[in-house]
Amino acid sequence: MATAANTVTAAGAPKDGAPPAPAKTLSGIVKQVLSGDTLVIRATKGAPPPEKQITFSHVLAPKLARRPGAGGDETKDEPWAWESREFLRKKLIGVEVTFTFDKPANSNREYGFVWIGKDKETGENVVESIVREGLVSVRREGRPTPEQQTLIELEDQARAAGRGKWSHNVNAVDKVRNIKWAHENPAHIVDIYGGKPVKAIIEHVRDGSTVRAFLLPDFHYITLMISGIRCPGVKLDADGKPDLSVKVPFADEARYYVETRLLQRDVEIRLESVNNSNFIGSILYPKGNIAESLLREGLAKCVDWSMAVMKTGADKLRAAERIAKEKRLRQWQDYQAKTPAFNSKEKDFGGTVIEVFNGDAINVRLFNGHVKKVFFSSIRPPRDQRAVVGTDGEEIVKAPPRGKNYRPLYEIPHMFDAREFLRKKLINKKVTCNLDYISPPRENFPEKYCYTVLIGGQNVAEAMVAKGLATCVRYRQDDDQRSSAYDQLIAAEQQAIKGLKGLHAKKDNATLRVNDLTVDHSRIKVQYLPSWQRALRSEAIVEFVASGSRLRIFVPKDSCLVTFLLAGISCPRSSRPALNGVPAQEGEPFGDEALTFTRERVLQREVSVHIDTTDKAGSAVIGWLWTDSGANLSVALVEEGLAEVHFSAGKSEYYRLLKSAEDRAKAAKKNIWVNYVEQVEPEEKVVVEEEKDEKVVVERKVNYENVIVTEITETLTFFAQSVENGPKLETLMSKLHADFQGNPPIAGSYTPKRGDLVAAQFTFDNQWYRAKVERIQGSNATVLYIDYGNKETLPTNRLAALPPAFSSEKPYATEYALALVALPADNEDKEEALRAFSEDVLNHKVQLNVELKVAGAPNLATLHDPTTKVDFGKQLVAEGLVLAEKRRERKLKDLVDQYRAAQEAALAAHLAIWKYGDITQDDTPEFR
Repeated sequence: MATAANTVTAAGAPKDGAPPAPAKTLSGIVKQVLSGDTLVIRATKGAPPPEKQITFSHVLAPKLARRPGAGGDETKDEPWAWESREFLRKKLIGVEVTFTFDKPANSNREYGFVWIGKDKETGENVVESIVREGLVSVRREGRPTPEQQTLIELEDQARAAGRGKWSHNVNAVDKVRNIKWAHENPAHIVDIYGGKPVKAIIEHVRDGSTVRAFLLPDFHYITLMISGIRCPGVKLDADGKPDLSVKVPFADEARYYVETRLLQRDVEIRLESVNNSNFIGSILYPKGNIAESLLREGLAKCVDWSMAVMKTGADKLRAAERIAKEKRLRQWQDYQAKTPAFNSKEKDFGGTVIEVFNGDAINVRLFNGHVKKVFFSSIRPPRDQRAVVGTDGEEIVKAPPRGKNYRPLYEIPHMFDAREFLRKKLINKKVTCNLDYISPPRENFPEKYCYTVLIGGQNVAEAMVAKGLATCVRYRQDDDQRSSAYDQLIAAEQQAIKGLKGLHAKKDNATLRVNDLTVDHSRIKVQYLPSWQRALRSEAIVEFVASGSRLRIFVPKDSCLVTFLLAGISCPRSSRPALNGVPAQEGEPFGDEALTFTRERVLQREVSVHIDTTDKAGSAVIGWLWTDSGANLSVALVEEGLAEVHFSAGKSEYYRLLKSAEDRAKAAKKNIWVNYVEQVEPEEKVVVEEEKDEKVVVERKVNYENVIVTEITETLTFFAQSVENGPKLETLMSKLHADFQGNPPIAGSYTPKRGDLVAAQFTFDNQWYRAKVERIQGSNATVLYIDYGNKETLPTNRLAALPPAFSSEKPYATEYALALVALPADNEDKEEALRAFSEDVLNHKVQLNVELKVAGAPNLATLHDPTTKVDFGKQLVAEGLVLAEKRRERKLKDLVDQYRAAQEAALAAHLAIWKYGDITQDDTPEFR
């Protein structure tokens, strides 16, 4: 290496005639080996202690290479120079030694002998040892002293034995290193090692956080800045040279600390980045990462910019620095914590996300029902590009104000993308919030509680930054008010910048063009309403809930924002706060409850809507809305007693559902019906209506539909799919399977409830299908696969929220009851009947005719063979497997008679259940 040893000329004992100076004996610790014949020995006391350079008497070692610019031109090793230096380094570094020295009158160096240990009488003579190994030459001029004569004899023995440089079997060229002093492309060297630890020797310590080292075995000579930290260093003068007259607190102590642990020690270096021609990396020594040790002792401080390049261990550096701060060690002796104390309720909690704000905050409903606003720590959402931003990320000049209809969510590039990322990932999901700091109030904004938010163990802020949907806040180095995962955020941002993601993309960031129909009403009827009316259902996102029945929705397909009114109901008005000079308004009874009910079910959720018309002013649309679980929101509000049926619902297909829901709410005296008293209609009117119904004569209609029976239940109902809808079902299933394969749900992130429309992973093939939750039992749920009719009980972690795009279509399997028949009471007879029915129709293409529609129950239907036209129900009766049911509907009279005749024939022939006679004699009258 390039040290003072490289300029040493041949040295030894004083020449004849010069009076020898008296030799002094001292002890110390070997700090550094400059060459095969020169050591630096430090005292055992002091921090840093005094040092002395000792050159061995009577010997001369091969010269080590000198790097260019180090006081001269580049030179190469003399053969065996490295081996002689290494012999001493491995034997002596950090070892206590005893040494004698004297300084000849005509020399600037001090020469002497060195013994290992405290006693030179019993310790190993190091000079004799290196001569014995054949790694140095003994000076032979002049009259030899006794010590010199001993060295000459040892050299002769080494020559005779062919040791070291006296070997005859080793080519001297092979003992010369090929040192790479400079690197044209340092980043390429980093890539070669790929972040893996590489063996190295520390050759020089410039300051506590900067060293020079050889990377082995290729002898790359590098200047290394230790990742993640900075130690106090020497001040530079106006010419950029070290100014030793200025003492920097703790600079010498930090350098000494590193020297005693790393200088000329075997270490491992993990290269992580470059800074100009210097490398950045971590140094691992037997006791761990030297950066952690320096931080723990208060001799270094964390540095954000280099910590961002660390592959691992940044959190350990922060923890080590916190220890030094708490103990007020060295650089932190005057440290005062700026982070206020938090109570346990504020610090950590869990809850369900119910609302997402514009990319930097969420509302979380705690398990006790309270709602808390949570800001993400240390990140900034996309911002107005007209603002002038400084290098630290702070706005130097704020963007000029916009008009009153300005909507930052849509007009700031990537703001909508950030909000959508959070909405899809978090809404109605359980999260854990860990408080990092409280940002003080400023510019008329209140204080902000800033948290690290985790979902399924993943840091949400880090995920946003990694996608380029947020940036990291830059802090002063001594500012502790930051995220506990700040280093991971910085690393994620660097990866996003490197990948040109989101905000960091080179292309212009275009705003989202939105047609705001809440302001421009003129285009609703002319441009959009006709297509919305034709659509069976449209997908939308609920952006705002003004009251129980008034919402603002965003329709992605048309990029429209429109006010939406729930059809068929009248909802009590909610209270309104004072705003822009308008006084506060009190709400109607249960208006706020209706508002809360609607917000909890649809705010920022993906929903399906069918739009019927507009209000009188043409400023809002009126229609029906289905939640992400498939519930009709109008019906749900009425069922809960938070709305009443409006007269306009009379012509709607949902009128019966609404009236039934309202009747149930009245009967239960829910909310607005709490004081409801049922009015009894005059009996005469009922009689008239009944007489009127009696006069209606309905003929039996035959309208065969080709179906496939997919499931048969133990009560003789069955599920059937229309053959005509088969291609549509296959397309739906293909899209559903592809969607879940591309975006698999997080196991356990969804909590199902009874009645939910969900996606369920079928046990047989592990594919996802649409299903309805019928029952929850602990960690298991019983579901009905609505497109096939089969049921299954499976763990709730195999259920997931069904994307709204798949919830709008009606079930493809419809349940029917086999008309005009009933199962026998005996269990064995039931099993035989079900077996026979399954053999006839299950998974077969048959013809179905609905004979009677039944409110609140499966419709009664008959099944027929498409070729022979055989009625499978009547055939079961004729074979004596089931009983014929006697019904009194006039339109079914002829069909009932046929079934009864078939039953009489089976009874006469004593078939199956009639084997021992008439089993209906003691049964209910309807079977007689």
